[in-house]
Amino acid sequence: MKLTTRGRYAVTAMLDLALYSKKDPVSLSEISQRQGISTNYLEQLFVLLRKKQLVVSIRGAQGGYKLSRRSDLIYIDEVIDAVNESVDATRCQGGVGCQQGIRCLTHQLWDDLSTEIRNFFGGISLDSLSKRNYVQQTCKRQRERLLGAELNKN
Repeated sequence: MKLTTRGRYAVTAMLDLALYSKKDPVSLSEISQRQGISTNYLEQLFVLLRKKQLVVSIRGAQGGYKLSRRSDLIYIDEVIDAVNESVDATRCQGGVGCQQGIRCLTHQLWDDLSTEIRNFFGGISLDSLSKRNYVQQTCKRQRERLLGAELNKN
C-alpha cells in the first residue's frame, strides 16, 4: 500500500480550502503558494474533486474554489477516493490471485490492515484535522513566510 503524491496533495489542498475559504473562494495559485504544489497539478486534482462534488468553483475576478459542504462533513477517505487513490495493502489489490490464482498466506492480514486504514481516514473530517495543534502551527508559519516574502518584494 502506498498513498501516492496525488492522494497526499489532494488532502493537503482540501485542508487548505477548509482553512482559508471560510468567507471567500480560494484560487489555485494561493493554494500553490502556501503548499508548494504546482498550479497545473492542482488543476488536475480539482477536476476530480469537483466531479465528486467535494468542491465548487466560483467564476469571476474574485473566483476560486470553496468546499461544497461544511468541513465537518467531508472526510479524508472521500478526498482520497475522489482522486482515485487506493489504500489497499494487499499485493493483489483486494483480489484473490495473490499467489498463482489463490490467496497468499498473509492476504487476510493485509486486507485487515486496509480496512483499518480506510476506517482511520473515514473517521477524520477536514474540520477535525484543521483544529489540530500542528496544523494551526503550520498555518501560522506559512502565513509568516508569505508575509515575509511580500515584504521583501517591496
